[in-house]
Amino acid sequence: MVENRPVRRATNAGPGRLLIAVYLLFAIAATSRAGLQIATKFDEAPVAYLLSGVAALIYIVAAVGLARAGHTGRRVALACCSVELVGVLAVGILSLADEELFPDETVWSQFGSGYGYIPLILPVLGLFWLWRTRRDPA
Repeated sequence: MVENRPVRRATNAGPGRLLIAVYLLFAIAATSRAGLQIATKFDEAPVAYLLSGVAALIYIVAAVGLARAGHTGRRVALACCSVELVGVLAVGILSLADEELFPDETVWSQFGSGYGYIPLILPVLGLFWLWRTRRDPA
C-alpha cells in the first residue's frame, strides 16, 4: 500500500545550491566589510557599521537554514529572508530620505546599490525558493 503524503522538495538541491552559494558569498563580503569598519572606524558611523554586521549575520544564518533543508532550517531561512527584505527596504528608504542618517554606506544602503542591488533581490529569491519548495498539495 502506497501512502499518499505531501512531499517537500529540498531547499538545498538544484537552484537552491546556487542561492546558498550567493548567501555565503554575501556573508563573507558583509562580515569582512563590517569587521574592518567596526575595527578601524566605528566612531565615524556606528549605526551603519552595526547594520552591516547584522546583515552579515542574517546572510550566514539564512545560508545555514537553506542548507539544512529540514523543517527547522526552512523556518530559520524564512525568518531570515523576511527580516532581510524588511531591513533592506527600510534602510534603503531611510538612506535615500536622509543621507546624514548613514554617513557611510551599509550593505543595505540605497537598496544595496553598492553590491549591484543583489541585497534587494536576494531575499525575494530566497522567499520565492522557499515558497517553490514547500510541500506539494496532496
